[in-house]
Amino acid sequence: MSVYKELKRVVFATGMMLPEMVAANEVSPGDTAWLLTATALVLFMTLPGLALFYGGLVRNRNVLSVLMQCFSITCVVSVVWLVFGYSLAFGDGGGLQAMIGGLGKAFLTGVNVDSVSGTIPETVFVMFQLTFAIITPALIVGGFAERMRFSAMLWFSLLWLVLVYLPICHWVWGGGWLSSLGLMDFAGGTVVHINAGVAALVTAVVMGSRRGFPTTAMPPHNMTMSVTGAAMLWVGWFGFNAGSAVAADGSAGMAMLVTHIGAASGSLAWMFSEWIRFGKPSVLGIVTGMVAGLGTITPASGFVGPVGALCIGIVAGVACFWATQYIKRVLQIDDSLDVFPVHGVGGCIGTLLTGVFAAASLGGLGLPDGAGISGQVLIQLVGVLTTIVWCGVLTYLILKVVDATVTLRVTDEEEQQGLDIVLHDERGYDL
Repeated sequence: MSVYKELKRVVFATGMMLPEMVAANEVSPGDTAWLLTATALVLFMTLPGLALFYGGLVRNRNVLSVLMQCFSITCVVSVVWLVFGYSLAFGDGGGLQAMIGGLGKAFLTGVNVDSVSGTIPETVFVMFQLTFAIITPALIVGGFAERMRFSAMLWFSLLWLVLVYLPICHWVWGGGWLSSLGLMDFAGGTVVHINAGVAALVTAVVMGSRRGFPTTAMPPHNMTMSVTGAAMLWVGWFGFNAGSAVAADGSAGMAMLVTHIGAASGSLAWMFSEWIRFGKPSVLGIVTGMVAGLGTITPASGFVGPVGALCIGIVAGVACFWATQYIKRVLQIDDSLDVFPVHGVGGCIGTLLTGVFAAASLGGLGLPDGAGISGQVLIQLVGVLTTIVWCGVLTYLILKVVDATVTLRVTDEEEQQGLDIVLHDERGYDL
């Protein structure tokens, strides 16, 4: 059996494809304990990691609004996941299996203490995948920070989860057509990062810039908060990537190792790029480079070796730095917290480079039988382009519908006053 076939068998058996019910006595205590830990780590990435990272990057009059958005998205997605989200992403879609799952597991019907997915309880798999569904729309918050109404944010996040996230998640991880095509996306290059990045870019364009952008400086109000959140993201990402092995084994160990290397090399590459460009390295730059490195290594984390991770991280740091400069300075698009240049561009690069550095000759776990690097990169490109088009078109339509019903954006006067007071009647700081 080839290395790639063995890998596919392990990934399928451990649940990243359509969960397979097996006998309860096949549950692995070690795998279960690791996935329980990984699940907590991924949720920790959103609350408090992403909330603090984003919260520190906005101006002080909007800090609570960002924390509220991340918290409320967590709650809304959790309920939707119970009602029908999990079923549509990972359920049996019958004749529509290539496109979407069915409703056989709506309200988690049939999921009980004896249900098993691979070598872990299905309840753990449900919760692990829920944390991915939570953080993806939460990442989009950075694209519209400081100017979207709270009610509009709730409706947008709900509709986006249903119409964008769930189908793409099913295509890639739930036994849909992209997984059948052979797309290699271990932990979310397409499902999470390209998805969130494209949605943030479309949202920023549709909503328009914040008042004063790009002539008025809008520096982060609390870099200490942001660095703390970034550090939490780094730690939580081990659950994100290594947990996607859905087993406590060598694959998880390698995924953790390459994740760390990708983060470190991405940080340094961004730092030196900024140092050369502006004469000084910044704290914001090094932590943003870390996020870029992590997002870019994500799809490759289960398929590449340490040297491949080093190369991917370096490319991520440099490319995402220059993408940020181009989006903000040349195109003058107010993607407030750089979601697209970091996650969108990083996700595209990582997904494509997975088809390169997964090759055994380059230290990876191997490519599918008969698929050379060029053939696999072509498959990866199909996955990237499909995600961009589906997400871009549906996000645009969702924004237009929400704007026509509840209005997307606060008024200029409300934006000047700050969303904390206007939308929540509270202040983040009252000194």
